[in-house]
This record gives sequence, structure tokens and C-alpha cells, in this order.
Amino acid sequence: MKVTYYGHSCLSVEVSEKTLLFDPFITPNPLAASVDYAMLHPDYILLTHGHFDHVADAEAIARLSGAKLIGNYEVLQWFGGKGIENIHPMNSGGSSDFDFGRVTFTTAVHSSSMPDGSYGGQPGGFRVETSEGAFYHSGDTALTRDIELIAAAGPLKFAALCIGDCFTMGVKDAVTAAGWLGCNEILGIHYDTFPPIVIDHAEARAAFAKTGKNLHLMEIGAEREF
Repeated sequence: MKVTYYGHSCLSVEVSEKTLLFDPFITPNPLAASVDYAMLHPDYILLTHGHFDHVADAEAIARLSGAKLIGNYEVLQWFGGKGIENIHPMNSGGSSDFDFGRVTFTTAVHSSSMPDGSYGGQPGGFRVETSEGAFYHSGDTALTRDIELIAAAGPLKFAALCIGDCFTMGVKDAVTAAGWLGCNEILGIHYDTFPPIVIDHAEARAAFAKTGKNLHLMEIGAEREF
């Protein structure tokens, strides 16, 4: 599977001949100025929760691409109210089958509100199982023992974990989460975008390396095979 990183928590995964786009926050992110979202053509857009820095470009990309939105019930009802009809609401612990594989909406310890301040439901993450292997996008979360349940469901090719601290897990807790997941390939997300979540890249990589994990801090627009 091929992963392309678009900054913050936004990445795409090409798997089973489909493209999955997670948490599109591109146009308001100055670090992603090189990315033209109109050039993205996802088949699915997966939203972990309602905060602006995770849904800012979801409506525009959905209208351009016709992609199906996947996320919690309240977030998708909000988009439904904006005229987006191609939606698949989920909620914590639920799983659904799609033409690329199976998606489970996992627990996240965070908050969720929509850009207009309305209720955004329960935040989460996604475990995605495909014929090419499984992977996990943590969304925004604190370190929680529920992460161990994700590992119990089977091995992961990679895990995208928030590492920026302040609003989510920092590097130390993300190292612990990676250990619980039993996953050696970690893609860092939710870091460097705003001053409170700027990290020291060398220190972060070294912290993961001490436990035998590879932390990938991808350049925006970069691609990687897992």
C-alpha cells in the first residue's frame, strides 16, 4: 500500500485499487501550501472527529471527487446538512465492510466539535483491514489502554500516531502506544503545524529507535510504500 502525507493528520492510502484520504486539512495549513487539493481524487474520505484541523477541506474535496465520507454519526450528519449525501456514519467500536476492506471506528480520548461550534460526537480513529494488510490511524487521542485492543485484532503494517503533545499524545506516550500495538513502522501525525505541537525530530526518532521502532516523519507531499 502507498501512503502520501499532506501535513498535520492528513494522509492518503492507496490500497486495493482505492484511495482513502484521512482528515483533510490542507488549505488553512501554511506548511501544506504546495498541495492542491483539487488534484486529489479519493474514493473515500475518513474523518476521525469534527475539529477544524481535521475536516477543513472535506466538503470541497467530497464535492469535487464524489468520495464517500466515513466517520462518526454526528460529524456526518453535519455534512449531510450541507448537502453531502454520499456518507457512511459509524460510531465507537462499530465495523463496516467496503470494497477495499473492513473499517473499525476505534476509541479515542479527545473532544469533538464542528467548525461552527456544534456538537461533533465521539472522536475516534480507524483500524483498516485490507487484502494487503491492516493499518491504524489514531486520530487525536490520549494514551489509552483501548489501544491494546487494536493490537489484539491482528498485526499492522503501519500505524499513524499523533505525537505533537499538548492536545494529544506526545512522543513518550506514542512510543508506549507503538509498543502496545506491536507495530514497528510508525508514521508521525499531528505535529509541527502550530507552535504548541512543534517537536524535535531527532529526539523523536531516537525515542522510537530505542524500542526498535521506526518513526517516519514524512515531508509534505512525500510518498512511501508499507
